[in-house]
Amino acid sequence: MHKIVALDELIARGDDVDVRVPSREGRAVIMTSGTTGSPRGANRGSGSLEAAAALVSRLPLRHGWTVHVAAPLFHTWGWAHLNLSMLIGSTLVLRRRFDPEDFLRTLTANRCDAAVVVPVMLQRVLELPDSVLGRYDLSAVQAIAASGSALPGELSARWMDRFGDHLYNIYGSTECAWVTIASPADLRRAPGTAGRVPIGTTVRLLDADGRQVPDGEAGRVHVANSLPFEGYTGGPDISADLGVDGLMPTGDLGRWRDGLLFVEGRDDEMIVSGGENVYPAQVEDCLATHPGVAEVAVTGVDDDEYGQRLSAYVVRRSDVEPVDAEVVRTYVKQRVSGFAVPRDVHFVDALPRNETGKVVKRRLVLS
Repeated sequence: MHKIVALDELIARGDDVDVRVPSREGRAVIMTSGTTGSPRGANRGSGSLEAAAALVSRLPLRHGWTVHVAAPLFHTWGWAHLNLSMLIGSTLVLRRRFDPEDFLRTLTANRCDAAVVVPVMLQRVLELPDSVLGRYDLSAVQAIAASGSALPGELSARWMDRFGDHLYNIYGSTECAWVTIASPADLRRAPGTAGRVPIGTTVRLLDADGRQVPDGEAGRVHVANSLPFEGYTGGPDISADLGVDGLMPTGDLGRWRDGLLFVEGRDDEMIVSGGENVYPAQVEDCLATHPGVAEVAVTGVDDDEYGQRLSAYVVRRSDVEPVDAEVVRTYVKQRVSGFAVPRDVHFVDALPRNETGKVVKRRLVLS
């Protein structure tokens, strides 16, 4: 068990010497996750009431709630809720490290109204035996807010089937903050959706020439909101990175369907195999629904015949009959397309992840 330290105790230990009033407003620098390269410091400014209003317009956080922030505080998502707690008067419950059963124990023992997580934490909880999961009743929890990486539709459905319809999916980035938010009803209606645009936020999907694409067609996601990115520490002027009308590109491709945004993966991850455009995220989402697959990551590799081909790294579930490469390929062919079938299938013990739970694909090596 972790030792519980209340804020009053921390204050009592502190130094009571007067602190000099700073000459200017404080600034925040958040490190990027480093999934595509070395982490960089992103200047985020000091925040705003409008940014907080955008978040709570679709995520039902309320004054006086007790919130367990399981996401790391050095990550944008955890840092945001640390700041938000001072605005709406939340009581925060923190842990030095994440443990799946301790997460459930923390929610119940502290009568938490909400929790702040990254998606892999939900997956780790659901991997616990039924005998352990059955010990914890989360019926009092009103919101589980997940962000930081893609939330597979299969994972959201499994979580809500087990613990109730209180899961919210927040899509965003270190540079763009929150972009869209999916409610439990959205996730039930369209598993895997990134959700709808909150107040004070503009989201456009643009083609390579900066023109807005019609609903149903894929385009590059661009966003503007009240928490503008101010550039990287020691980096160049960000004006070159801004798109049409000062909109910041997220680096992702997405499409609108019935007012909901669906993110199809990173723009720079698209591969062309035999003349067909394929996004690894499509294959990952498909394989995530297979009962024998615990985790999966898909990358593109060079191929002499097709230009590029897909390579899948699969973590098998240990509690069911093991899948083999042919099962993986057939499953994708039947549900996505023939050109999306991974020609290489590697079975690994675990996927490489960074401190915020994101898969770092450049670390994938043959086991």
